[in-house]
Amino acid sequence: MEPAANAGMELGLAVALLAAGVVAVPIFRRLGLGSVLGYLAAGLVVGPFGLGLFKDPDAILHVAELGVVMFLFLIGLEMRPAKLWAMRREIFGLGLTQVLVCATLLTGLGLAAGLPPAAAVIAAMGFVESSTAVIMKMLDDRGEATTPAGQRMVAILLLEDLTIIPMLAVVAVLGSLNGHEGVAQHHQPIWYSLALGAAAVAAVFGAGKWLLNPLFTLLARSGAREVMTAAALLVVLGAALFMQWGGLSMAMGAFLAGVLLSESTFRHQLEADVEPFRGILLGLFFVGVGMSLKLDVVLQEWPLIAAGVAAFMLVQGIGVYAVARVFGADNREAVRRAFLFGQGGEFAFVLYGAALAASVIDARTSAIMTAVVILSMALTPLNVMLLERFMPKEKESHDGIDDAADLHGRVLFVGFGRFAQVVAQPLLAKGIDVSIIDTDVEMIRAAGNFGFKVYYGDGTRLDVLRASGAEHAEAIMICVDKPDVADRIVELAKSEFPHARLFVRAFDRGHSLRLIKAGVEYQIRETFESALEFGRSALVDLGVEPEEAAEVIAEVRRRDEQRFELQIAGGLAAGRALMRGNLQTPQPAPLVTPRREGKALNEEAAEVIGETEEASG
Repeated sequence: MEPAANAGMELGLAVALLAAGVVAVPIFRRLGLGSVLGYLAAGLVVGPFGLGLFKDPDAILHVAELGVVMFLFLIGLEMRPAKLWAMRREIFGLGLTQVLVCATLLTGLGLAAGLPPAAAVIAAMGFVESSTAVIMKMLDDRGEATTPAGQRMVAILLLEDLTIIPMLAVVAVLGSLNGHEGVAQHHQPIWYSLALGAAAVAAVFGAGKWLLNPLFTLLARSGAREVMTAAALLVVLGAALFMQWGGLSMAMGAFLAGVLLSESTFRHQLEADVEPFRGILLGLFFVGVGMSLKLDVVLQEWPLIAAGVAAFMLVQGIGVYAVARVFGADNREAVRRAFLFGQGGEFAFVLYGAALAASVIDARTSAIMTAVVILSMALTPLNVMLLERFMPKEKESHDGIDDAADLHGRVLFVGFGRFAQVVAQPLLAKGIDVSIIDTDVEMIRAAGNFGFKVYYGDGTRLDVLRASGAEHAEAIMICVDKPDVADRIVELAKSEFPHARLFVRAFDRGHSLRLIKAGVEYQIRETFESALEFGRSALVDLGVEPEEAAEVIAEVRRRDEQRFELQIAGGLAAGRALMRGNLQTPQPAPLVTPRREGKALNEEAAEVIGETEEASG
């Protein structure tokens, strides 16, 4: 019974771990605090200093670190070798400068706080290695990992991973200087470590270049879906293992494997296979970090820890900001980077453990600095949230863009995205004079490259509409993306410019109904006509004669028109019987008869609905 009992206990712990994350993360996200803080809080609750369900956070962290590994693999898949080479200045220039500047500043802070020189250096190096997991998760949640600013942050994180070997070598040297030759003897010479690391990189590179594509081609021919998934995990974990043997970061190995496979024909398949494991394990990693916070140490040393968190985050933030500005970042990007990188990272746990074993730092210093790092990781999402809430919104540069003023076009376009650009073509073909306004600065610049003069102007403002010539325009084309914005412009135009005919791009059926009731002259759902043509082409391709396909589309159009007429009077729920569905029930009979004179359309449609209901019993 003991094995069964142990298995039941382990299963219960796994359930508790998952339940903690499932409960905490949605609550924290709903509060606007982000998923990272939710996972950290969940770990604190179920850990040794919470409910005590888990006694060994390190065991969780060792497994969950694979989440960080897979995360970096997926980031690598988004890179191309040429793109990575183009980032060499950011990696070895920006990244290295940030590490050196922040390490120097934090070492000085440690010395000022009374730490011995060796302990001050180790404390600084541990904090300089910002958390790859926290930063990449936050960038990913906000969709910023592939933006230029996000790519620069990725470059810095890659350089920080490359510094792991030198930092561990520094620990060995400091240990030997403290008279612990035994510790030093267990460390290989630095030239050997560097050679081993280079060999690991070369092995991963060679496998990626000459083995992976043939391997996945062979596996794909076998048709075994689960084997492809296993192979994807093998690639990620194998690359990470090689790098770990070479003394480098496992995350670095996974990243390199991703870069090498970024041009593979199996790239998207690999991404789909690894993604589910990445999400679960990365969440588990943050839970493990939360468990690792020693509350007894925090309670005993809280004044020192609180001061350490504030001082280290502030000093590192200042260093990051200064380096960012020197390398050409604007103020907004530099401040955001300072808030994201003003924290310690998961590598600090390894570095402080090695330093403790080498007697470079004592147990008390190690526990305090570990708590400082964990709390800084926990505070970073909160700090960034506060930054985004209170930092003034970025002002777009209007250089080279003219504001709407004294326009006199026969037709006024409000909004000039893809929809409006197509609408404008037949008007311009007939030589009709048009005026165009929009609020998207990038779109205005792009349109200028294609021969369009677009003015900056917010169509929801009456003064802008007047300056744009709405008082003299024969027609106003309202082609904005957002239905509520379109409604506001319609309201203004109907009130102030009743002579102008309004042509409005509708978002969906409900929006079309609102526009009809508002009295616009013409509205069209933005995807309706293209969807009908899409369906007609599909019918022809499936073997239906073109004439018959055209008749079918005409019948669908008639049904839609009749349903729309019913909905004007009866709301969106009206006319459902006029729609075809794929449920196994009798469908409405085709409406192929022409509209009869002297009979209202909604009455005829009501008769059809009645006939359909009668036929269906």
